[in-house]
Order: sequence, then structure tokens, then C-alpha cells
Amino acid sequence: MECPHLSSSVCIAPDSAKFPNGSPSSWCCSVCRSNKSPWVCLTCSSVHCGRYVNGHAKKHYEDAQIPLTNHKKSEKQEKIQHTVCMDCSSYSTYCYRCDDFVVNDTKLGLVQKVREHLQNLENSAYTADRHRKRKLLENSSLNSKLLKVNGSTAAICATGLRNLGNTCFMNAILQSLSNIEQFCCYFKELPAVELRNGKTAGRRTYHTRSQGDTSVSLVEEFRKTLCALWQGSQTAFSPESLFYVIWKIMPNFRGYQQQDAHEFMRYLLDHLHLELQGGFNGVSRSAVLQENSTLSASSKCCVNGASTVVTAIFGGILQNEVNCLICGTESRKFDPFLDLSLDIPSQFRSKRSKNQENGPVCSLRDCLRSFTDLEELDETELYMCHKCKKKQKSTKKFWIQKLPKVLCLHLKRFHWTAYLRNKVDTYVEFPLRGLDMKCYLLEPENSDPENCLYDLAAVVVHHGSGVGSGHYTAYATHEGRWFHFNDSTVTLTDEETVGKAKAYILFYVEHQARAGSEKL
Repeated sequence: MECPHLSSSVCIAPDSAKFPNGSPSSWCCSVCRSNKSPWVCLTCSSVHCGRYVNGHAKKHYEDAQIPLTNHKKSEKQEKIQHTVCMDCSSYSTYCYRCDDFVVNDTKLGLVQKVREHLQNLENSAYTADRHRKRKLLENSSLNSKLLKVNGSTAAICATGLRNLGNTCFMNAILQSLSNIEQFCCYFKELPAVELRNGKTAGRRTYHTRSQGDTSVSLVEEFRKTLCALWQGSQTAFSPESLFYVIWKIMPNFRGYQQQDAHEFMRYLLDHLHLELQGGFNGVSRSAVLQENSTLSASSKCCVNGASTVVTAIFGGILQNEVNCLICGTESRKFDPFLDLSLDIPSQFRSKRSKNQENGPVCSLRDCLRSFTDLEELDETELYMCHKCKKKQKSTKKFWIQKLPKVLCLHLKRFHWTAYLRNKVDTYVEFPLRGLDMKCYLLEPENSDPENCLYDLAAVVVHHGSGVGSGHYTAYATHEGRWFHFNDSTVTLTDEETVGKAKAYILFYVEHQARAGSEKL
């Protein structure tokens, strides 16, 4: 939002000597000395902890307002209000009077200057720390970058993504998509589009929505991010340019509150699909798809217009079959899909862990069966029968008419109950190899059994109790090894650990002939 209080609250010099020493993300609260969630006041440069730690930043603002209630307040007190502060980790700006994040700047651009100064302090501290640690690692034959795999030493080439302020939902989806090989390779092979020139060419800057830059390309920033993730850098990549574009074209994701990873994935794929259809700067990106021989015409599924790599990879087709229970009229409808949202059957919702003894473990097959089983629609979902000329009771059943190259399965873990959105924390068992989808097909006899098998490529996990809180991480496999992506931290893991995860989104790719046939 556009904040009207910046001129009276942003008073510190961008290179103020009052700033503490060290990296801004590690600054300590001047009251409780906590280094978690530090915020700097843009009036007096004092540092306090955020509202989800001990709330001293907000208390600093509230204490500064007490003199303003006096009718004999001075002109200086009236002018200086301590209402605006900046997150020392993500450099986002917040106004306590507006009770919202700020996207505009002062006439002199002081907010951006402070942001750039904090960024420089962070980079300088990081460089000094890295130089100090380098000598400790030079003589080490085995460090955190190396791991023994099958008797040989291999480097961890994966790169983490910096959290820009509750952006773990975005990071988990980006890391998962970066490990969908065919999808990722398509974007990395696209020609680069230079969006900036002149003074800003080649510079990485922090953007605000008030800058008025309309020449943004989601495809281009998505391409740059994917290219950065597998270059072997041990420094986490900061996707602020991509996040800026997301703010510009997806208003639902503006701000720094926690978001739903599945909702973000759908918005991201939909907008990539739309931009690829229309091209950017007069260059049709769909032309590249036409030239890609690995994506045949028969593999394409159109969603909202012409096919793109999004629909060619994730696109499938459902048959929705509805039968009137009064006259027996049957209605069939074909719907394209990019993912399937599966309910966790109610009989399993009390089982929280794989090793819990009470009753059987819920499996992915149970969720798929619940999705495709014949269902009688309730009174709120009466079917308008064209033969009876009125709404009637009916049954509904889904069949999969065409399977996609990448099968994305979303487990519906969040449900509205009264006025609350609760989480279903049930453990759902899922196979790492050989997920057999043949029995859910409309015409299984016409399908090659090998084309109905899928292997797991990535898993998104939600940790916590609510959709508006908690934390997202992702597991993904790359060149035969499993990685755990937790924002800027990337660690090697094993299949057993992945199999115990409480999955929220599962990405399955077409089964490779060399893989085992562990059936679901």
C-alpha cells in the first residue's frame, strides 16, 4: 500500500553511523538481545525484534506515540513518529500506523537508499565471514560440500533460495519445479530477454511496486531463477526479481504473509501458460515449443487456448460423468487439468503418523480411489437434468481420459470448519517408484501398462498447524540423489526420510524403464 507517513517518519541517513556492527540479518534487539526477526526504526535507527518474537519493535512505536496524546505536544514531537521500520533480513518496510507493508518511497528515495545500504552491509559481512572460513576449509578433505556416493566423492551442486519474508511457499514450489527435468530444461534453453538497460543494466536492485516498471516478464525471471539453482553455487540465490514480478501480476501474493503453496503453484503455472501463449517483446515463446521434438502433438493438452510447455507437461484430461437418479439420463463432460486435488478419506483423519497402531495407514491409493469412486451428490449439489427440466438427485464419477507426463497430486490438508480452516495432519503413504494409474483410466485396455507408471520426483511438505502459518520445505531427486530444500539450506537425504514425510503436493514423472516396479 501507499503509505502517507514516510515523510514524517523516515529521518535517518542511509549511511548512518548509528547502525550496529555486523550483518543486519544478525542484529540483536536493543531490549531483549534476540537476533531473531530484527527490525530497524527508520526514524532513530534503533533495532528491535518483530511481533512474532517479543514484539519490541511494535512497543517502540507505541511508546513513541504516548507524548503525542498531550495537547501541548511540541512541533518536533508531532513531526517525528517512529511509525515506519524495515525488516533487516528481507528489507521489506512496514508502517504501524497504516498496519500494512509499504511499497512507496519518499521524494528523495530514502527508503530505497537505506535498503541498499543494509544490503551492502550484509554483503560485506558475508564476504568477510566467507574469507575467514575459507582457510579452515582449504585443508579439509571432507566438508559439507562433499559426500561419498557409491564409493566416489560427489559435490552437492544444488543451491538454496533465500527467504524474502514468509516466501517459503514460493521457494518449495520453485525447487520442486526445478527438478522436473523436461519442464526445467525447456525454460533454461529459452533465449534471454534483456528487460533493463542504461544505468540499471546488469545491476541487481530491490524493487518496490511504486517504481512503475511495466516491462516485466514472468517467463524471463522464472528462467533466470531455474538457471541459478543448479550452477553449483554454495551461496543461496535471492529470487527478489521474480518475487517483484509476482507482486506485479499476481495481486493475491503481494505482501509478506504466509501463502498456500498449492494456490501459488496454480497461479504460477497459469500465468506462465498465458505468457507463453502471447510471447514477450514480440517474440512468441510458443514457437520454441513447436520446435521441441520431445513434446509431440499427441502429448499436448490445451487449457485456455493453445498448448504450451505447461499443458504439454502437466496437462491431462478428466471425464466427468453425471447420472440422473430419476430418469437415468447420463451427462459426460471432458475437463483438462494441471493437477488433481485429492481428499484424505475421513476414516483416516485421526491417524497422525506412519507407526501409529490404531487402524490401517492411509495410502495414496485410498485418496485416488476416493476421488474416482461413484459419489451421490448431496442436496446442495443437485444436478440440472435437461430431460427432467429441473434439478434432480444424481451420481457423479471421475475417470482419467488422458494421463499427463508429470502427474501433480495435491492432498487437501486444509478444510473449513465453521469459521476456522483446520489442517488434516494425517500421514499418507506414497510410493517412490511405480505408481500405477491404469485402474483409474477411462479405457485402461487401450493403454500401454508402461505408460501408466510414475516415479516420484518431488514432494512439498507443510510443517505447522494452519495454512496462514507454519513453514514449507521440499524434497526432490536429482541425478539419483534426494535433496531436502529448506529455503537457503540444502541437505542430502535418503529415501526412507522422504517416505516418512507428510506430503502436501506430490510430483510424479513418467516411469523410466530402468526403475523398479514397486506397485501402489
